[in-house]
Amino acid sequence: MKILLAFAVVALILIGVASSHVFDVFAQPLDIAQLSSEKYQLKVDEKTYDIYYGYQGSFEVDVNKKDELPKLSTMNINPERKSLEITMASVPANNALWLRLPFEVISAENAQYRVVIDGVDTKYELTKFPDQYALGMIIPKDTKNIEIIGTHVIPEFGAFSIIILGISFVGIICKTKMRKIHTL
Repeated sequence: MKILLAFAVVALILIGVASSHVFDVFAQPLDIAQLSSEKYQLKVDEKTYDIYYGYQGSFEVDVNKKDELPKLSTMNINPERKSLEITMASVPANNALWLRLPFEVISAENAQYRVVIDGVDTKYELTKFPDQYALGMIIPKDTKNIEIIGTHVIPEFGAFSIIILGISFVGIICKTKMRKIHTL
């Protein structure tokens, strides 16, 4: 009987994994906000990151008023500025925008992000989850560009890159000294 029960549990888990993108044994399950939101798949260096986002009224969207919601066009990582750049296709009226930002995509020391909307610093709200932040802000009518600036973004150059840079620097110095010795 215990073997049959164990088999049934395993079968249910496998069926759940195969039939639902919500249930993933190895990842954090999606919450209600993510289930009812839109998802942008950000591709960086052969890896895809899911960025969930939504607008004011996302939970109770009137089908007849769906055209009144903003439309997001693109998202890109700017490694030089350590930011996530968002381009809006349209913002027909002032609205609230929220995004779920995975820590591995963008993070900020002490959760101190900087949000710039069309060149103007903007206030925001932040909620922490186990592996991401939910960042909310008001976007004015006709917004074109939103930039969320942190202190770390993907791809980051880690310690390995610094070691290679150091070895290269030492190699250049040694080669220069060897050249001076041979010319004497």
